[in-house]
Amino acid sequence: MDRGTFILVFTLAVAVRVAPAERKCQLSGLWRNEQDSLMEISALRDNGDFQGKYLTRVTLSSGCAHISPLKGIQQQPGEGGRPTFAFTVRWDKFSNATTAFVGQCFVDSGGKETLTTMWLLREAVGSLKEDSKATRVGRNVFTRKRTAKGKILPSFSPSCEDVSFPAP
Repeated sequence: MDRGTFILVFTLAVAVRVAPAERKCQLSGLWRNEQDSLMEISALRDNGDFQGKYLTRVTLSSGCAHISPLKGIQQQPGEGGRPTFAFTVRWDKFSNATTAFVGQCFVDSGGKETLTTMWLLREAVGSLKEDSKATRVGRNVFTRKRTAKGKILPSFSPSCEDVSFPAP
């Protein structure tokens, strides 16, 4: 191998190895956490606002979890492309609670995207005396779930119509 060919091959090898790490993290898309919950974030607006849907696999009650709306905002990423963000989920139709998430988006050297988050869940309580037990704290790590384009979260949602409740 002559010197010119060696330099070309070496340059291409380095470029391929460096390229995934330079990839910027994008929040939009479908994400799964370690508890098998799913969230779908729609396209971000220019000002960083976003919305989406969340399907939890964890509930405070034994009721059926419905897809719940989420709203958030992303700090515009700097040169590193690792934005911070925050969003809230209103647990629609099955729980009287709201969760606020804060986190950051990362891309590893292999191109794997990860969202690391901390959350506060606030459950409604009946009195000020019960206030101290109304907030829970936790951590979730989300990874991108590759799927066909489009809004597909509803296809993962269990049917809540099959759940029977006792008559009042």
